[in-house]
Amino acid sequence: MKNKINYPAFLAFAAVSLLLICNSIEAQTVYRPAPRQAPRYSGIFDNPRANQPRQSYGPYDRGEAPRQYLKLGIHFDPLLSWFTTRSYDVRSDGPVPGFSFGLTYNSYFGSNYSFSSGIRIINAGGRLICNEPTSFEIRNFDREIVMVDAYEPVIYRVNYISVPLGVKLETDQFGYGKVFADLGFDPKILVIGTAAIPSQNIRSDNSMAELRKINLGYHIMAGIEYPLGTGNDLIMGISFENNFLDVTRDIGNQPWDLVSNKILSFRIGLVF
Repeated sequence: MKNKINYPAFLAFAAVSLLLICNSIEAQTVYRPAPRQAPRYSGIFDNPRANQPRQSYGPYDRGEAPRQYLKLGIHFDPLLSWFTTRSYDVRSDGPVPGFSFGLTYNSYFGSNYSFSSGIRIINAGGRLICNEPTSFEIRNFDREIVMVDAYEPVIYRVNYISVPLGVKLETDQFGYGKVFADLGFDPKILVIGTAAIPSQNIRSDNSMAELRKINLGYHIMAGIEYPLGTGNDLIMGISFENNFLDVTRDIGNQPWDLVSNKILSFRIGLVF
């Protein structure tokens, strides 16, 4: 007997089976795309120092205060000066008091190092005696030659404009200050030169003819720098200077000598 297929029932059975199979399948998880990261540049274009503070140099670079490239200051220096010679015929007769004042300038090229310069007005001098009578030229309104007896002092006063050139070395700040040293050279130009000869009743007469107009020396300074509450620094120190060249000229019958001017000064200053 031949069986007949019931097509409506077969179709209903197939539809129910497909529905059950679809419900039993789990949906695949959907992944979101990862957020795009900022591009990383190569070493050619990368600038790791862009967000770093700008580097600078100055005396306070340990976090106490902003660094400085330049520092300016003023000073007044009481001093003692005297002459020394390389002649047996002419000798020094002792020191004379004086002073100097001016401006200082420091350009830093490291945390504790700077080029030092400025301008100074120096009022110094010395006393000389000779073991034989000598002539001395004075020029006030006209040229005058006077004779100075043996062992009678001639007291010189010299006024220089100096532009010191040196290097300043500093320690880090400790306690309430720091220690510094300054070494350098001192080109000088003579602007005023006078002489006093007590035996001739001569006081502060023009002696420019007896003095050289240009000189060169060196200086060595050491001191302490104290920061003040106003942001300025107080400077106190001691300095020694010596000239390389002869201070005086040998005129007429004057004996040959090589006179050097030595200066011991005490620095009192204020740095801004």
